[in-house]
Amino acid sequence: MSKLQALIFDVDGTLANTEEDGHRVAFNHAFEKAELDWHWKRDLYRELLAISGGKERIKFYLQQQHPAIKFDKDIKDFIADLHQIKSQYYQQLLASGKISFRTGVKRLISAAKAESIRLAIATTSSLESTEALIRHFHPDWFEVIAAGDIVPHKKPAPDIYNYVLEQMNLSPKNCLVFEDSQHGLQAAIAAGIKTIVTVNDYTKEQDFSEAALILNHLGEPEQPFEILQGDCQNHSYLDIDSLKKLL
Repeated sequence: MSKLQALIFDVDGTLANTEEDGHRVAFNHAFEKAELDWHWKRDLYRELLAISGGKERIKFYLQQQHPAIKFDKDIKDFIADLHQIKSQYYQQLLASGKISFRTGVKRLISAAKAESIRLAIATTSSLESTEALIRHFHPDWFEVIAAGDIVPHKKPAPDIYNYVLEQMNLSPKNCLVFEDSQHGLQAAIAAGIKTIVTVNDYTKEQDFSEAALILNHLGEPEQPFEILQGDCQNHSYLDIDSLKKLL
């Protein structure tokens, strides 16, 4: 019989509204700082989110939109330097308090900690940006922070989730994943982990048919969630009891 032992969270768009309020803004700042006439508007950024990883996103954009551009340095170094500028500005945004947790996240994590349910991060974002976000909110929440290039293949490959399971010595049947994107869902499902999706403006049109539950957010007692797919046993917000029933 499955027993809930751990919750594993994606970061961007799942824990916090980082894509719209953080990463997109930081990318555009980096482009301006590097004197590039690029600007990622919301519709373009939605398309680019199909590419996992910030450096990979820049590389894809270059190949698709500016294939003939010439650089004074190796393209890999150019992308790394540009991404570093972006990461520095992203951390400034975090420090300014302009990025907030999504509805219900802090309450649910606090409830999990109170019941000794283990917590982990599994993200394709850089380790630097991920740790900055976690530090800003609560540095001691997560037992494992798996991020960036720690595994060979990013989502939708299951590598990052398999890594977390190995590090925590857990069976996938005793875990739940929280994601917001189709690639994230595919990665978790491929690792054998039941997944809850909380959609956002960037991902709400994606295919989440394999998710155990699809919500607009995790909910609060005074702010019920909207169920887009699945059964919450008459709950209006996710709590540990509803998670155990779902598992």
